[in-house]
Parts: sequence; C-alpha cells; structure tokens
Amino acid sequence: MNTKVLLAGFIAFLCLTSCNTKKEEKEEEVKYTVTNAVVMDTTFTKEYVSQIRSVRNIELRAQEKGYLQNIYVDEGQYVAAGQLLFKIMPKIYEAELLKAQAEVQAAQIELQNAKMLADKNIVSKSEQAMAQAKLAQAQAEVSLAKLHLSFTDIRAPFAGTIDRIPKKLGSLIDEGELLTSLSDNSKMYAYFNVSEPEYLDYQSNVNGRANTSVSLLLANNQLLKYKGKVEVIESEFDSETGNIAFRASFPNTDKLLKNGQTGKVVMQVPVINALIIPQKATYEIQDKKYVFVVDKNNVVKSREITITGEVPDLYVVKSGINANDKILLEGVQKVKDDDKIKYDYQKPEEVLSHLKLKAE
Repeated sequence: MNTKVLLAGFIAFLCLTSCNTKKEEKEEEVKYTVTNAVVMDTTFTKEYVSQIRSVRNIELRAQEKGYLQNIYVDEGQYVAAGQLLFKIMPKIYEAELLKAQAEVQAAQIELQNAKMLADKNIVSKSEQAMAQAKLAQAQAEVSLAKLHLSFTDIRAPFAGTIDRIPKKLGSLIDEGELLTSLSDNSKMYAYFNVSEPEYLDYQSNVNGRANTSVSLLLANNQLLKYKGKVEVIESEFDSETGNIAFRASFPNTDKLLKNGQTGKVVMQVPVINALIIPQKATYEIQDKKYVFVVDKNNVVKSREITITGEVPDLYVVKSGINANDKILLEGVQKVKDDDKIKYDYQKPEEVLSHLKLKAE
C-alpha cells in the first residue's frame, strides 16, 4: 500500500515539474514591444487655473454721512449708466446750500455798496476789492454745498449688475461706507499664470502664437460655447513662482459668467523639440508617472518621468528619459523591476502612425 502511494506521488511530482518547465519555457518565449521617445515640434492642450473678472467691477461707497433715505434698486438688478441707486438724507446739505446762497446775496449787496462808495472816493479801492473777494468766497461755498448735496444721490457710473446691498433703509451711513458693488459683465477677463519656459515657447513660435484663441472650461466641466482671445501679457514675472500672468477676454452674451468665478483656460501651447511618448507606455503610482526602460542587458527598470503636457494618446515629457532610452510599449502591467525580457523593437514613427489619434 505504501509503495503504491509513493509511486503515485512520484508520478504527480514528475507531472508538476514537467508542467512548470513548460510554463517557464512559455513565459520565456513571450516577447514585448519596445520603442523610443521621438523629438518633434508640436502643440499640446494645457489647462490653466484662472480667475474670472468683470471687465469693470467697482465698489460704490457713500461720500457723505447720513441716513439711508431711499434704495431704488434690488440685488442682482441690471442698471443703466447714470441711474439713481441710493439717496442719503439730504436735509443738512440742503440747509448748507441755502445758507451759502444767502451769503452770496449778502456779499453781492456789500460789493455794490463798496463800489458805489469807492466811485465817490469815500472808501478806497481796496475796500471794493475786499468785497469782491468776499463775494467770490461765498460763491465758492455755494459750489461746495451743491457738491456735497449731489453726493447724497448715488448713481451708477456705468451700466452693470448690482451686487449685494448690505445696508437697509434707514441705516446710518458713515462717509466711505460700502453700499454695494457694480459689475459690468458684458465682457469677462480670465487671468491665468504661465511658466517661463512656456512663455518663451509661446513668444518664440510666431506661427503658434498667431492663433491666440483659447477656450474656457467651467466649474461644471463644460466648455463655454464662446471662444476667448489672449489679449494681454503682464510686464514682469512673479519672483516667487516664476510665472507670468496672461489675460484672455471672453464674450458674455448669455450673462453666464460672473465676477469672481473660477475656471480653466484651455490653451494650445507650442513646444519646440518636444520629447513625445505614447501614453500607454506609462503607468501611474500615487499621482506619479513611470515608464519601464530596457537596459543593454534586456533588463527592465522603472523610471519616474515628469509630464509637461499631453496631446491625444501622447505625453510631452519634461524629464526622466531621453530620446535614446528604449521604453517598454506593450506589457507595462505584466513586468516588474529587474525582469529580463525578450522584445521586438518598433520605430517611434511607426508607433505614432498606428495610434488612434496622432500628434499634429
């Protein structure tokens, strides 16, 4: 009985060994596809976080102290240029104007008397000049009183939309206190920061720069249906970030955009001598991207790469590999560090030609 058991075990062992040997031979026969990165001039789509601002946005503040007597508009209302928005109780300023006007009348009478006496040589010409100066001072007081009175009417300096109104009817308003904000949303600005290398590529590539059209990706991940245009580049770089600010303008016909929104400017960035690899040659670990580089002994080594941009099916590589490195194209998920492989080499131009979408 024991002899039969031992024989059966020995036969099973031979079968298992034979199977494993065949499996190993089969694994050794697997060939992977290897290629190189390619260097070429291209453009890639890049998204830049942006702050959206109205073409004009101002705070409306009280220029005089007093009680808020009237509010003629509501929050979110569209107003025309020159439209009356608020009135601060004007009684004290009306009284000051009446007082100043009375002083003008008194000064005019005094001047007439001084002129008549000066003509008769009863008083000197200097007395007449003093009366003239007193009248001018009184007239200036009238102008000042009128100006103060006009400050009690708060009008819209331009057409736009009223923001929140923090003060209510009857509130005591101090000089300089915020009444509301006014936004002209007929056109919107999107401000975004561009790195120095990207800025230099953008400015150096005249053909690429000729197309200043950009898109705006909104917070709901939908593109604004209107295209924008890069209009302004600021004059200096931020010393802390090394970036420079661009400004793009977008039409706002549908009034969809509001001051203070966020979004992403989608821009075509030209790249000179870009290092291009297929996206499928990479894998990701904790938001970092890697490729497998095949050394001269056919051993694969993982290597972290930095991506500066992407086009359909392709990555633009900033650092980590060079054009001479052989990278694993197929089987990235099947190998691990220090595996020795057999491979077929495929030219990068041929690889690109077979991708579903190719770089332009």
